[in-house]
Amino acid sequence: MSRVFYYLLLKPLSMLPLSILYLLSDFIFLLLYRLAGYRTKVVRTNIRNSFPDKSEQEITKMVVDFYRHFCDLIVEGIRLFSMPEAEVRRRFTVINPEVVDAFYDKGQGVFMIAGHYNNWELAVVAFDIQVKHTTVAIYAPLKDKFMDGKVRQSRGRFGLELLSRKKVRNFFNDANFKNSALVFANDQSPSNPKKSYWMEFLNQDTPVFFGPEKYAREHNYIPVFAYIKKVKRGHYETTLKVITDDPVNSPHGEITEAHTRMLETQIKEAPAFWLWTHRRWKRRREEGQELQTKS
Repeated sequence: MSRVFYYLLLKPLSMLPLSILYLLSDFIFLLLYRLAGYRTKVVRTNIRNSFPDKSEQEITKMVVDFYRHFCDLIVEGIRLFSMPEAEVRRRFTVINPEVVDAFYDKGQGVFMIAGHYNNWELAVVAFDIQVKHTTVAIYAPLKDKFMDGKVRQSRGRFGLELLSRKKVRNFFNDANFKNSALVFANDQSPSNPKKSYWMEFLNQDTPVFFGPEKYAREHNYIPVFAYIKKVKRGHYETTLKVITDDPVNSPHGEITEAHTRMLETQIKEAPAFWLWTHRRWKRRREEGQELQTKS
């Protein structure tokens, strides 16, 4: 069934220009938000808890703005299956690649950290084209092996490598990837709250993956946060910021605190562009488990 879906619908649609696909986005918005109410309770609850000082009218506007952007992401993701390199460059610009290129010249890998903010899929494809490092994105493989293969093939057309989350430990033992840029999304909900770094994020107790800090310190990978900005519909840019150039000697929690606060600042500035459908706060801190920090 997935083969039929891919060859008869997904692939043909991906060949259409975004100017046409955005008409489809507008239609999907009506279906998902107006008719089906796809995860509207989750989205509204997440936004209300994150912005307790906002009125219901303001929250409703944020919800609507999110769904319009979310539907754009759907069609932009479809287009990415056939998007040529020139269009990737035109639609996504790395403003300051020299920040990480300097570490490549030294033979040092980097840990690119970002949230599910704006078009993160286009971002990882564009990173590999515009920075010197080989970009390796950590992802969760799809259960459908055919579609997983097509996603890997599509996203890897220009050099991007996709790495299963289960194989991250082995990655650092592979000499072929010693001088690479490992991309990690820092805003997913960890499966094990006991091993998480708990902190206050968007006015809520939140478990944060400690992995980026752990691996950065153990393997001297430079942690870099990617601020992704939406310039206009279908066009994005990112500014890279080094969190520390000495991760090995950074105090416990410093890297995790920094990249989480950077994401939080970005979300507060433009809330509509974060992935609010995600059940980010489904985990609860256990009794006696320490809250690491408060904003």
